[in-house]
Amino acid sequence: MNTPFSRFSEYFIAVAKSGSLRKAADQLFISVSAVHRQIALAEDELGIILFERLPSGLKLTLAGELLYADVLKWQKEFQQTRIRFDEIQGLTRGTIEFGLISALSDGFVMHSVQYMYENYPWINFNIRVADSEIIAEKIMAAELDFGLILNPKAHLHLEVVHFLELPLGFVLGNAHPLAQAEKIYFSDTVNDNHFIPAEPLIIHDYVQAMYKHHKFIPAHKTESNDIRLMNNLIKANTGIGILSYLDVFPELERKELIFKPILDKGLHPLTIALCVAPKRQISRVSQLMIKNIIGQMDDVKNKVKDIFCS
Repeated sequence: MNTPFSRFSEYFIAVAKSGSLRKAADQLFISVSAVHRQIALAEDELGIILFERLPSGLKLTLAGELLYADVLKWQKEFQQTRIRFDEIQGLTRGTIEFGLISALSDGFVMHSVQYMYENYPWINFNIRVADSEIIAEKIMAAELDFGLILNPKAHLHLEVVHFLELPLGFVLGNAHPLAQAEKIYFSDTVNDNHFIPAEPLIIHDYVQAMYKHHKFIPAHKTESNDIRLMNNLIKANTGIGILSYLDVFPELERKELIFKPILDKGLHPLTIALCVAPKRQISRVSQLMIKNIIGQMDDVKNKVKDIFCS
């Protein structure tokens, strides 16, 4: 739901349930200031205080409790209104066909899938998980509405709608001695076990080039072609890894790992591209999902910026 009041209601309910601006912001994957701004604007417009500010957190006032009950009722009734709107627009049926690389099977794309489930429960999905080249071929063959691939190659029959650049960095467990360091150098990791992505992972070539550039040969290393396995071992504080932000995005969201970007000059980031076939007629529901994914990609882009600024 994209109406201003629906945005406020989402923020308001999250704060009411959690009793905290910070917890609500984490649940919504937005900044604390954005949540605070919505609540403050509503209180100014309504001319009444909705939350008591207590040392232990936020508590609904009597007015807040009345609004909370009405907002829940409004959301339920507005969902029925949306269904009637969708009937007018022809959104009561259809299938979304899209593809993605396996690295995206747990992350921001799943947030978009969940959004579509919640708002358009009658829509069917056909989701293909494969390598970037295979997904690109299926898009160009008009077998998919859209797809998310790594480092797309220029092609007349493939249009990049939106893209997201993701840095490489050191990945550490929360208990690692270097977890609080502002910047990590390769020389700092000489005594660590290095988890190294193996072929056929695309990041393998990036990491090998980086070791070669720094003339660094780890004394202890563990190679694997399974990112999830390496992340679990890093969480157990058995070593460090050099991975892309994409590889650890879900763990970072859950605050299970630490990511320290590598700022080498000339180091090219990995690019995630949202692609379509220029000549394919994309359905209305697929257009809605593409719009939501673009919003999710921009949220990730802002989080990457925050890492470089911190």
